[in-house]
Amino acid sequence: MELWLSSKNGVGEHPADALVSTKEDSFPNWASDESEIRRYQVDNGAVTDCDGRTIGAFIQIENDEGQAAALEFVGLADWLLIDCPDWKMIPLENLVAAADQTSTKLAATISNSDQLQGATFALQKGVDALILPDDEGIWRVAQQLATQRLSDSGDVKESSSILMMESPELVKLQVTSVETGGVGDRVCVDLVQMLEIGEGVLVGSSAALLVLVHGETLSSQFVPPRPFRINAGPVHSYILMADGSTKYLSELVAGDEVLVVSSSSSRAVAVGRLKIEPRPLLLVRFNSTQYGEGQLFLQQAETVRLVLNLEKTASVTHLEAGMNILGATATAGRHIGQAISGDVEEK
Repeated sequence: MELWLSSKNGVGEHPADALVSTKEDSFPNWASDESEIRRYQVDNGAVTDCDGRTIGAFIQIENDEGQAAALEFVGLADWLLIDCPDWKMIPLENLVAAADQTSTKLAATISNSDQLQGATFALQKGVDALILPDDEGIWRVAQQLATQRLSDSGDVKESSSILMMESPELVKLQVTSVETGGVGDRVCVDLVQMLEIGEGVLVGSSAALLVLVHGETLSSQFVPPRPFRINAGPVHSYILMADGSTKYLSELVAGDEVLVVSSSSSRAVAVGRLKIEPRPLLLVRFNSTQYGEGQLFLQQAETVRLVLNLEKTASVTHLEAGMNILGATATAGRHIGQAISGDVEEK
């Protein structure tokens, strides 16, 4: 996905793939004839390049008639530049669907950052270019979303460090004991996407030692699976976020992105809601050869599972000393969830 700059008189410099100007406005001095930035001009609905060749059309969509006019250019124009003054997703999705499998590319005019995600991921495909104003905040978010879409499409080998940390290396942690842990406020994290068998989140009482808690994707004798849910533990526990930071489970809110992890991959998934209820707990103590002892509280329930190895899981109610579970080690020192280099000890 390309990022274009809406060129006005005196516009600031941005890492744009193209500049779009009206006939009344000029291109900035930093975008000279020698620069590699493409320059397009909009005049009376036609879009021309710097050599005067017509490469597409500009349509303002305010009603059904505007949408119909835009649809007429699909399959005919190289580029279709669209602007919805009263921003609506449905016309954009209709155009994305119509342009799919055609030679026409879509560029959507953006006026605020709230519009960026919808345009970037409309019908999972999104537009081919965003036309952005001279606004640093909007450009920053747009660049992050462009990187995410590139990663999602498989065109890059690694996820952007801006959006998501690298997939953590899972290590074996040996269970040393399983004890009753009293009653605590347990948090079920319900996600907006379905989980696969083998996926879960990394949770722990210490940021240095996190355990892979499996999603409720497996069938149980008494309750159906909840393949969007992870029974993650009580409110004090850390959970690893998609950007590499940690949060307490009590701090999570809808829209936060957690890191969903399996033995082979990881992905960012947004939280849909939280379900917090008092429940009896078990205290699982374990040992890491590198970081020593760690612990994890989990609800005493057969449906709460940890990952034993690449293929097997075990209910927390069936855990025994000597078993190996999968987890991850991380930086122990944290300040408001961010890793710090200071001396921090958690027990």
